[in-house]
Amino acid sequence: MSTLVVRPARSQSVGARQQNLLTAQQRLMIMMLLFIAAFVLIGGRLLYYGLFDETASRSGYSGAFMPIRADIVDRNGVPLARTINGYSIRVDPTKILNSPAFLADELVKIFPDTPRSEFYAKLTGERSTYLRRRAVPDEVAQVNAIGEIGIDFPRELERLYPQDSLAAHVLGFTDADGQGVSGIEGAFNEQLTDKATRGQPFAVSLDSRVQGVLESELTTAVTNLEALGGAGIILDVHSGEVLAMSSLPTYNPNKLAGSSMAARRNAMTHNLYELGSTFKPLTVAAAIDAGTVTSMARRYDATQPLAIAGFRIRDSHSAGRWLNVPETLMQSSNITTARIADEMGRENMEHMFRNLKFDARPEIDIKERAFPLWPRHWGRLTTLTTSFGHGIAVTPLHLANAYAAMVNGGIYRPATIRKIGDGEAPKGVRVFKESTSARMRQLLRLIVSDGTGRKANAPGFRIGGKTGSAEKPGVGGYRRSSLVSTFASAFPMDNPRYVLIVMIDEPKGNAYSSGQRTAGWTAAPVVKNVVTRAGPMLGVFPDESRDVDVSELTPLLNKGAEGI
Repeated sequence: MSTLVVRPARSQSVGARQQNLLTAQQRLMIMMLLFIAAFVLIGGRLLYYGLFDETASRSGYSGAFMPIRADIVDRNGVPLARTINGYSIRVDPTKILNSPAFLADELVKIFPDTPRSEFYAKLTGERSTYLRRRAVPDEVAQVNAIGEIGIDFPRELERLYPQDSLAAHVLGFTDADGQGVSGIEGAFNEQLTDKATRGQPFAVSLDSRVQGVLESELTTAVTNLEALGGAGIILDVHSGEVLAMSSLPTYNPNKLAGSSMAARRNAMTHNLYELGSTFKPLTVAAAIDAGTVTSMARRYDATQPLAIAGFRIRDSHSAGRWLNVPETLMQSSNITTARIADEMGRENMEHMFRNLKFDARPEIDIKERAFPLWPRHWGRLTTLTTSFGHGIAVTPLHLANAYAAMVNGGIYRPATIRKIGDGEAPKGVRVFKESTSARMRQLLRLIVSDGTGRKANAPGFRIGGKTGSAEKPGVGGYRRSSLVSTFASAFPMDNPRYVLIVMIDEPKGNAYSSGQRTAGWTAAPVVKNVVTRAGPMLGVFPDESRDVDVSELTPLLNKGAEGI
């Protein structure tokens, strides 16, 4: 018996194995070269679109490294406006399979803020149209769940305002093509879209925390007082920076379709008002500068109305006696203020108003600015009535700029919405003497501590200011039932840093204001609440050990006379 041993054949020779390895390496090298070529091609195209292709820029693609429009941030870097790649919801009526009535019913469940009739009209039209220009993913998912092939969801660049209605009138909004229309968006449209600058956030002077406080307190007051609206501003008296600016009614720039044109109007810069007795400190300051008022102790006759040109200038609450300068402001006397202005003369009064730019649009770097109602003929009657805020209509921003100059040492600077760095504040123009400014700080503090502004007094914050309650003009004269109530203030008065103006349009005298409509009861409490909440955010803390030295003025006051 023999045994057969079979040796298995080698499947591959050594030479064949080396040939296969070489082939694999060649294929791998080819794949790497193809990958590198594709990477270079794609990168080159992206670079081209980012740097040279204007068509891509217009369609919303600005390249991998550059946003199509710069973000807007507040002074602390908090985003106020930014561009995002969002969803839109669009319908082609020629392609829909479901009943338009059914689709309209389903859409209004998802978007209750849009009338069913509007959806139905779009679903039965002849052209493709947007059902929603900006939609959140959850809304897109709900619409998609309806299962209608005629509705699609294109991704488009959208301008988003992450704080919703916060500072809406200051920020403004963009149109469907992404171009700025109003506010900062409109005024700085070129800078926000310029390739050289849009890569960096655009910093504005607003402090979103302070803005929130101002809007909150103003909204509460306007709502509780059943007023038509209101406006407010906090202004840095040394730089002109606007820390907060609010206008009511307001709107949400993310949802323009549901807002009225009236709500988009910035009352602080674009509405004109006769601001009443808030002008009286300006008149007194001008009289001190002109040498008309040389003594705080000098008294003026307030025992009876002042007759001029067939009119009689009266006080709403007659003192029935002679008043000195501090008492004139503390009791808000029209009669004695008019007497001071009459003695000062037309030329000095008009000169003061022109120096404060009351004869031009308010100075700020947004476009929505109204031209004042300037008197056509500046005679003696005009001199007297403008001294207490009648016969001339300006914006609340005019008043804020004027008060900043009156308390900061006498230097006028225009307001700005741009953030100003240290040492970059404009030099400004002197409009009041420094000594006059120091005197006005004393007088404004007295008005709050002992006069018509007592309800604005926040312990430790040293607020000074002046009330103003002016009847609105109407057909045949002024309407006694319609008041514009304003409180113009500054704090802290021993070293003023901020001006705060609060204006309430036609407040109702109800239980919230103890039946009163005047500024001392309606606007002054708002100032107190805002300063108490926002002061520490601005670096102003209560300190009851400090205050303005008014010791030389207090002996002049008749303590038995109640301020109104």
